[in-house]
Amino acid sequence: MRILALAALAATIGAPVAANAQADITVGRAPGVVVERSAGIAVDQRSAFRDYVVEQRVPTFTVPDRIVVGGVLPEAGITYYDVPQRFGPTTYRYTVVNGATLLVEPRSRRIVEVLD
Repeated sequence: MRILALAALAATIGAPVAANAQADITVGRAPGVVVERSAGIAVDQRSAFRDYVVEQRVPTFTVPDRIVVGGVLPEAGITYYDVPQRFGPTTYRYTVVNGATLLVEPRSRRIVEVLD
């Protein structure tokens, strides 16, 4: 019985935060990715940040790969933008890929958060 409980707990912990199979985008943060609290967009600022991205008319880039936190975006063909200071200090940049707003570590192009 204890083994079944541990297996169920392990499956729950390993599951993604949320998944949108239709768009093939996994929303959330990858396990093992350490993100400082001040490094991303604060929860109370996310709605305003999404509005900002729409107002800026940032183009959406299309990639054939699945968009997952921890994944790496292609080296060419995507433009990255600075996050305005009013949304908090961050070392990350943002872009829109396959319709999803992403925070990306600029040097590695690694997706650290999906904001949709």
